[in-house]
Amino acid sequence: MTYPQDPNNPYGQPPSGSYQQPGYGQQYPAGGYPQYPPTPGYPGMPGQPREGSGLAIGALICSILGIFLCFLVTVAGIIMGHIAHGKAKRGEADGQGVALAAIITGYIGIALNIAFIALGLALGFLGGWR
Repeated sequence: MTYPQDPNNPYGQPPSGSYQQPGYGQQYPAGGYPQYPPTPGYPGMPGQPREGSGLAIGALICSILGIFLCFLVTVAGIIMGHIAHGKAKRGEADGQGVALAAIITGYIGIALNIAFIALGLALGFLGGWR
């Protein structure tokens, strides 16, 4: 049912004598209900997007290269591996196994670096005694 346009009634409300349903609760604008971000953890609702396993892969590369290059690169690989493993355990990223491999490889790399340094010092000291 349409009503004639009244200059005193620009919103097109029905005349005051007709039946009008009472409003309940909060009145929302014509655009619809307000949009809220989805809460992670509820079924059917998308959660936070997960990061890839880039940090874990970088940690593994640093740990492997640290065996051959430098002791500090191995330490960087171990630190990145621990960060990536923590993120993967919390569900923020992928690559928990790769991060664990980076941590193990990093500690083995540190042990090998210490062994190489000890071997070099021992051979140097032995050569100097002659």
